[in-house]
Amino acid sequence: MVLVFLGAQYWRRQPIGLSLLLGAIAGALVAGKGLPIRHLVEGAFTYFDAILIIFTAMLFMRVIEENGTLGALGSGIIKIFGKVPFLLTAVVTLFIMFPAMLTGITTTSVLTTGALMAPALIALGAPREKAATAIAIASVMGMLAPPINLLAMLIGQGVDMPYIGFEGPLLAIALPVALIASYFLIYPSLRKSNPQAALQSLASAGSTNVGAWGFTPLLLVFALMAGVRIIPQYLPDVGIPLIFTLGTLLALTGGKKVSLWGAANRALLMALPVLGLLAGVGAFLQIMTLTGVRGLLVVSVLGLPPAMKYVGLLVSLPLFGGVSAFASAMVFGVPFLLSFLGAGSEIVICAAISVLAGLGDVLPPSAINARFSAQVTGDVTYMAVVRRCLPYVALAALLALTAILSAPAISKLGN
Repeated sequence: MVLVFLGAQYWRRQPIGLSLLLGAIAGALVAGKGLPIRHLVEGAFTYFDAILIIFTAMLFMRVIEENGTLGALGSGIIKIFGKVPFLLTAVVTLFIMFPAMLTGITTTSVLTTGALMAPALIALGAPREKAATAIAIASVMGMLAPPINLLAMLIGQGVDMPYIGFEGPLLAIALPVALIASYFLIYPSLRKSNPQAALQSLASAGSTNVGAWGFTPLLLVFALMAGVRIIPQYLPDVGIPLIFTLGTLLALTGGKKVSLWGAANRALLMALPVLGLLAGVGAFLQIMTLTGVRGLLVVSVLGLPPAMKYVGLLVSLPLFGGVSAFASAMVFGVPFLLSFLGAGSEIVICAAISVLAGLGDVLPPSAINARFSAQVTGDVTYMAVVRRCLPYVALAALLALTAILSAPAISKLGN
């Protein structure tokens, strides 16, 4: 299965979702199961809930980008905090993280708020390479931060763990890494900058004044997401896809006029590689289960000595995440989480494992996040961004490992 997947991916240059599907078919044939259509279809729909979340979130982000809300928000940040570089650095970082926090996908941040702020950061004096690295790290940490961490959701789904109580552990790892990276990379330049240059850059990018009504979709989405956690007795959980759909419909009533059909088409094109990946991974895992390979992997991980278990976490999850963070989380994340059951707070451990898998987005061979970050800043090679990302990747991995080692003590505090 692995050989066919790698051959399709690197020799024939097939999309990763299709490569995983071909690997699944090869595994079934070699195991003597024939062509199990039912298992392939059932596997492809395993993560249908995550697919719905991704598409509706991408559509919401696309609409508020095209109606001018994101541009207005970026301009407002520069106007309010431009004369206080210390605060400006923190708020710009959170602004770049914001789309990935809502969608669970790094490229959403890079291609929306990252692309919007890249020329502004360069106009403020930040070197292109450092600006690209700051955008790359902020978007990865945004993917790992609450409220939507798809990797933690998918790992938890593999062991029937609900996505509840992850906000604290995820924020404790993701937010410090994002802020530390920004303060080392762009804060020195912002201290000597002229905010007017950034405002002119945003204006040329199409920033517009959408008025107070333009921000109501964001408030609605945040209110519904927070409400189902804070006052569940009064506000039923209608589901994240419906929350994003309601936000999208409201966003169509303010700012620039946006075609829902056109926005949906562009959102789908942007999300399609990830949606195909989830379908392919689901089929791959289904055939692994059918042939017994998944059970063998779980038993092998459970049998590792404690020291090797930690080495395996720090090596296999980020490196396989360099191919696909989602595949890494689902193939390796679930067995590692099972191996730690009863060893402390499973929520903290699951959150830390999702962080280690997510770091692969800035690591070779794909380094997809570093590639897009280099593109939006221009005149920067993606390997230069990868090299600058490595210290912050190491910091995030260290914090994740510390969280896993602290899980027993955290579990006792919870009791």
